[in-house]
Amino acid sequence: MDSFLSEPMPPRHVAIIMDGNGRWAQARGLPRVAGHRRGADAVRRTVTAAGELGIEYLTLYGFSSENWRRPAAEVRELMRLLEYYLRAEVAELHEHGVRLRVIGQRERLPREALRLIEHAERLTAGNARLHLTVALSYGGRDEIAAAARRLAERARLGEIGADEIDEDSFGRHLYTVDLPDPDLLIRTSGEKRISNFLLWQCAYAELLFVDTLWPDFSRLDLENAIREFRGRERRFGATVGSSV
Repeated sequence: MDSFLSEPMPPRHVAIIMDGNGRWAQARGLPRVAGHRRGADAVRRTVTAAGELGIEYLTLYGFSSENWRRPAAEVRELMRLLEYYLRAEVAELHEHGVRLRVIGQRERLPREALRLIEHAERLTAGNARLHLTVALSYGGRDEIAAAARRLAERARLGEIGADEIDEDSFGRHLYTVDLPDPDLLIRTSGEKRISNFLLWQCAYAELLFVDTLWPDFSRLDLENAIREFRGRERRFGATVGSSV
């Protein structure tokens, strides 16, 4: 751990698509919910490791807007697991200086889950050691469309002119308005797609796809991902040696 921390700074913002819970359970002859429960343990490990490794922002893809199409029993179990996690873990997150926020179509979440989320956000609002954002009922295309609607309404009301709409003004109408863009996007389970996650924000993120199923994702996996990131040259469209 000491030698790792002596290396160059980690990415400031890491985003993770937590994939593979169902396959982890299926491989062991267990119901899918067992994979989701073990996935919650991996969330706990990853949040702890991120704070210790100096990551400032961690964004986790917990439940997509498309996931509502899953069997109703599985969705109910996921929502119960979310509520359990919020009751059991928020005090510890607060104690360790973690600020928790949730982005997505919150109005679709169960009332009790929403109440617990709002409580957690209020409790941890002043924390700054690690900014933990969980995307729930989230879709990147929906987020972009919603931002466009808000800008269009402001233009209709005469609050802004059409020529004032640019990348910066558009970004200020996204869920992530006060977050830096991700530097590194990790997807577990071997799948190689970003599945409608942070489409605008990940324009220049480094993408890393790992074979590890999410319930097995460990601190070592996160460290290896950071080492991979450190070895890449980020040019943001510029040429080698440019100061950009």
